[in-house]
Formats: sequence, C-alpha cells, structure tokens
Amino acid sequence: MAEVRVTNVSRSFGATRALDDVSIDFPDGGFYALLGPSGSGKTTLLRTIAGFDFPDSGRIEIGGESVERVPVEKRRIGMVFQNYALFPNMSVADNIAFGLSVRGEPKAEIDAEVKRVLDLVHLGGLGPRRPHQLSGGQRQRVALARAIVTRPRVLLLDEPLSALDKALRVDMQVELKRIQREVGITTVFVTHDQEEALTMADRIGILRDGRLEQEGTPEEIYDRPRSEFAATFLGDANILRGEATARGIRLADGTEISAGGGPRMPAGGKASCAVRPERIDIAAPGAPSDAAANTLKGRISKRIFAGNSSTYFVDRDGATIKVNVQNRSSEHLREGDEVVLSWSPRSTVPVEPE
Repeated sequence: MAEVRVTNVSRSFGATRALDDVSIDFPDGGFYALLGPSGSGKTTLLRTIAGFDFPDSGRIEIGGESVERVPVEKRRIGMVFQNYALFPNMSVADNIAFGLSVRGEPKAEIDAEVKRVLDLVHLGGLGPRRPHQLSGGQRQRVALARAIVTRPRVLLLDEPLSALDKALRVDMQVELKRIQREVGITTVFVTHDQEEALTMADRIGILRDGRLEQEGTPEEIYDRPRSEFAATFLGDANILRGEATARGIRLADGTEISAGGGPRMPAGGKASCAVRPERIDIAAPGAPSDAAANTLKGRISKRIFAGNSSTYFVDRDGATIKVNVQNRSSEHLREGDEVVLSWSPRSTVPVEPE
C-alpha cells in the first residue's frame, strides 16, 4: 500500500478558494476521515488526490511519488462514490470485474479475484445478480469490492454511506472498518457525519473554508479541540466566553471558571472555553458537590427524554447550557427547577475564540 502526502495544496474556482494551503499526511494503511461542513473543501481535496482535479499549487505524493500532474488512470486509486455508480445492465460479478477486464487480465485470474473480493465483502454466491436485485447495503459492498479488486494503493470514499438508513449505516460502518483492516489499504474517507468519523477513523482532519482547522486522533480532537469551531463541529460543546485569567476565564457576571490544559490567552484578553455536555453534573441546590469543581447556577428550561439518557437545557444569564445525563433512576429534575451545574476544571478546555 502507500502513504499519501499532501503539501501546501491550493485550488481555486474563480474567486472561490476551495483549498487554501492544505498540508496533511495520510499514514500507510490508516483510515483517515475528512470532516467538514458543505463547501469546506473536503471533496475537492479527495478529487485532487484521485486525479479528477489538479491543484493550482502544492504537491501530492503517493508512496513517495509525486502525482499532482499524473492522470487518474495512472495513480492506482480505488474510489467509492456516494451513489455507488454501478452499471445496472451488468451482473454483480461483471461490475466488480470491470476494472480488471479493461486492463486485459486473463479470464481465469479475473474470476479468481472476483470470487476473492465477493467473499471478503460477504457477498459470495451473489455474483449473477443485477444491482437492482440487491439491498442498499449490498450495493454499497459491490461498489467497495469493485474499488479494491484491482489492488489499488489507496482507497478513496466519498460519503459512501449517506444513502443508507441509520440502522444499516451503523452496520456498514462496522463492515467497512473490518474490510479496510483485512485489506490493510490506506483509506481516505469524506463525510459530514461526526459520529461516522469518530467511530471509524484512526485520524480525523476537520476542514473549514478550504483550510485545515485541526487534525489528530478522534480522542485528541474530541477531548482537546483547539477552536470554538472544532469543539462545536465534532460533537456537542458548551462555549463559555469571557475575559482570560491566570486560571481560566472570568464570565460577564464575575464568575471564575478554572480551565485545564490548553492554549491560554493573555490575562485580560478575550477568551473562550469548551465543556462537553456529558462532563457536567446537574443537581438540585444544596446537593453535595466537589469543592474543587467549577459551578454555575441556573434554571431548567427544557428536558428531552431519550430512554436511557436525558438532555437538560439550563438557562443562565440569557445563555443556555446543555447537559447530558444517564437515566439511572426514575427520579428526574423537571422543567422550571433551579439547579446547580458542576464539572471538573480538567473538562474545561481553552479554545481559540471566534
């Protein structure tokens, strides 16, 4: 397989800067998710790696070879599109064999390779069927089999699960991860689904307005986001804004909030901190609490019951703080109740203000 290295890549379409000096390393054999809102540049970056588009400047290497001006058919790339792009008039086996047939491979070798990948994606015996006779999940597997049967150096996935319903999408996340691990292929996965990225990827890159906002392991980005955008885009986060202090921030009403590790603004300057909703405890006034914890008082404006968990929206000084808790008993706080919120300074992460 091969490492992919993108260095200082930029691409513009008229006045729109789709990619702005982006540099990312995609490790050999790794599963990397490109995450970002619509228009962030993630699909443009995928297309430049594939060779469907060329960068205005910068360098793209696959396995140490510079390929930014190499046409797509010579890059040894496997790609799965959002709509699968299967040939409806061909059987499943012929769809999978297409790339090998174009190469002129001997029929016996093609048949053996098709059988190998059909077994790999758990579709053995379905080779004679047509795509319309398969479920959405099965068609997705056929598209994946077609992409990997040619033994590409890199596999590129452009939101391949977005057309599936939620239950099937979760099942396919597991299957796609299994197949990627068995093949050991370097994989770059474009998605707008945060849960998908957290579940499947070894590393995540968050793109915003054509620039790389942050990258790292799912745990690194979730637990230590660098900016308000990264904190709120990858998962839920409460953003507390105020004036920087030596220990954290001071809110507008004078409340001091202690923060854990992370970048700090100079004391007296504008500052923000992120707190994940599940890291906050909620209790009635007077309940025992950790003296070292950050605390805020507020009133519940809304409660959403979701079976095993509840989400509380707590109003405080015109702002709303979101709290997620597990329902461990039948006793619940109610809308209109006054409450005290508390959480550890370690769960208070300084982030770059917007």
